[in-house]
Amino acid sequence: QVQLVESGGGLVQAGGSLRLSCAASGTIFVTMGWYRQIPGNDRELVSSISLRGDERYADSVKGRFTVSRDKAKNTVYLQMNRLKPEDTGLYYCNSHPPMKNSWGQGTQVTVSS
Repeated sequence: QVQLVESGGGLVQAGGSLRLSCAASGTIFVTMGWYRQIPGNDRELVSSISLRGDERYADSVKGRFTVSRDKAKNTVYLQMNRLKPEDTGLYYCNSHPPMKNSWGQGTQVTVSS
């Protein structure tokens, strides 16, 4: 059974930083993604990383977010710097493309202006 557990969210002022973690169990995904959802919007892909280490970023976070992966721990991280109020949302990890029934609870990121 696949389980994804996100952590590390919180409340931060604009310009601040947070580091999100996603611990996966039950399988190893070739490519892992970080997604975020803002109320009223569709879930969007923020970043992804493959087992080879290929990284992808949404234009809105390029230069500010860095994704990394610890294969031994089957854990993916998202270092978020220079946060903006528009980064506020519920952040999830999943495979990329996502597995429909594998969404975790997510971790809330709130950036105050």
